[in-house]
Amino acid sequence: MTKQLAITKELTMQPESSFQALANSEFITMMAEELDGLELTFDRIKIPGAGGTLFEVPGDTDEPGAIKEFTAVILHHHPMRCYYKDEYSGGNKLPDCGSFDGRSGVGTPGGICDHCPLNEFGTAKNNAKACKNKQRLYLLREGEVFPILISLPTGSLSTFTRYIKRLLGKGRKTSTVVTRFSLKRMTNTGGVAYAQVQFGMDRLLSAAEQSLIDSLSAQVKAYSARVAFDSDVSGDADGQAEYIDPETGEVIQPLTGGR
Repeated sequence: MTKQLAITKELTMQPESSFQALANSEFITMMAEELDGLELTFDRIKIPGAGGTLFEVPGDTDEPGAIKEFTAVILHHHPMRCYYKDEYSGGNKLPDCGSFDGRSGVGTPGGICDHCPLNEFGTAKNNAKACKNKQRLYLLREGEVFPILISLPTGSLSTFTRYIKRLLGKGRKTSTVVTRFSLKRMTNTGGVAYAQVQFGMDRLLSAAEQSLIDSLSAQVKAYSARVAFDSDVSGDADGQAEYIDPETGEVIQPLTGGR
């Protein structure tokens, strides 16, 4: 067998990329056609409260599963904000003011978030901000074709920021790598345990994978403006959301409605 034939045989025997299914199923084209004009919802990966270290993930049945870590490409991400005038006490109470893009607040006081005094440290307990910052991530797990959501609470924004800075320092974006997600148990200054998301680069995307991911990322970014925020509400038994503020330990109910 010649060297060229040996190389060709070796390549053909390699397993198909876990993202190649996007091309085989023509999923990107189908998504644009089938979801035109519809309100798009995504399944979600949930972060546990009370310092748990297992993600809750959608299963093949109605029962969710629990995993310690997973890998995915971050297709798109954007900030959100949430403010309660009175101390949150649970239930489905909507925030007095919220931002669907992290820039413009809707409600009272509303306005430009960067100029809002409630966005300043010291306006809440333990020198925290009265308006809570969050980040929504649209992910594609390996071996799947439909994106999934995870919403980062305040306590995970610092680790996500550091991860982005590490990638940028190497000339990379979050949508050019496969990211590994895990959880670390943390305790705030008040002794309340919470789960902090940890991020690490698993591998770079191949050129073929990148072409597919770029197309899907563009679609998801366009659709993200129409994703309802009530998909961020936890479905656990007590009806509470999974957002535990690391400074105060309070459970924050996410925004509901559209953008």
